[in-house]
Amino acid sequence: MLRNSRTFKVVVGATAVAALSLSLASCSSDDAVADSKSKPTPVAKIDALSGDNTQVTLDQGFVDALTSLKLIPGVVGDATLKGGAVSFPITGGNVTYYKPGSIDPYVQGLIEHAGSGLSLTAGKTVVELTDFEVDPGSSKLFGDVIVNGEEAAPHAQLFNLDGRTLKPLQTGPNDTAILEGTKVTISEDAAGLLNQTFKTDAVKKGLLVGIAKITVNTK
Repeated sequence: MLRNSRTFKVVVGATAVAALSLSLASCSSDDAVADSKSKPTPVAKIDALSGDNTQVTLDQGFVDALTSLKLIPGVVGDATLKGGAVSFPITGGNVTYYKPGSIDPYVQGLIEHAGSGLSLTAGKTVVELTDFEVDPGSSKLFGDVIVNGEEAAPHAQLFNLDGRTLKPLQTGPNDTAILEGTKVTISEDAAGLLNQTFKTDAVKKGLLVGIAKITVNTK
């Protein structure tokens, strides 16, 4: 997958935690104190994610676009594709969730999905988008691009995330927390790479891929 920054406006915990304080070596002690006072208390904070998964329900327009280009979607590694939704296990990272409106961005951290991905196949050409990294703060998703077994673009920005339709943080079963509703769209870099690889101009920047649902373990 693409490595440029980090991605996806999503997720986190279920229990309130103490105030988050940031101490940066480049700041003076007075600056650090001022920063800690100005920063709101997070609603939830998970320092080391241990699962569960990020699921994207594919938009019918995206499915139709793949069909028109004769591209067959598939999965890589531990990912699953079932019932119109593709799911990628969360393998690491961290997340802090603040009350919406109290700070921008109100979801911060990094969500890693090593060992899984999405494939697109046309004839003998196979493109794999793998090892996704979601950066909620920048609303971007990065990953590695593999074309016919060869690395084409490491850690590239593959998708943009639009969190304006994000639902409030929900508590799920088995000590999980859920953030659902973020729109996932094709980035400019990914559109250009796919068009070049599959010799077309039909993949457009901003094409809606689907709606994301992130479920994380809180314990």
